[in-house]
Amino acid sequence: MNELYRVYGRPLLSFVLRLTGGDRHWAEDVVQETMIRAWRSAHQLDADAASLLPWLATVARRIVIDDQRRKNARPQEAGEGPLENLRAPDGLEDLLRSVVVSEALLSLSPAHREILNETFFRDRSVNEAAKVLGIPVGTVKSRVYYALRALRVALEERGVTP
Repeated sequence: MNELYRVYGRPLLSFVLRLTGGDRHWAEDVVQETMIRAWRSAHQLDADAASLLPWLATVARRIVIDDQRRKNARPQEAGEGPLENLRAPDGLEDLLRSVVVSEALLSLSPAHREILNETFFRDRSVNEAAKVLGIPVGTVKSRVYYALRALRVALEERGVTP
């Protein structure tokens, strides 16, 4: 084993460094594992072969591939740092937004509230809203336009900007 490592250790490490992208620690682990497998398979190795480097390189390459597959098989671990700064939705912003919008809607005229209620909150078309309210389609369009303008002003007064 000492002779095997002395003869093939350095060239095998150079080869494995290329496979591991220059990660020396990983490469050294791969060379060590390759030598252990060579020791376990010593009875199968051809002592008369000109070089054992092709066999060692094949084993090392397979170890690197297995390591990469193992690393990619599970998600990368993350520390606690990023999670501490992550904003978790608690619903407070939605609640505040709905309170502000409700107050702004209450500040509108009854006709504007009614038209927004029919077109936006009940999701009716202009024609459907006109039919329900008993007013002309043109009046519905006009009221929606002016109601949205008034709502925008009311929201801006409360600090909400689009």
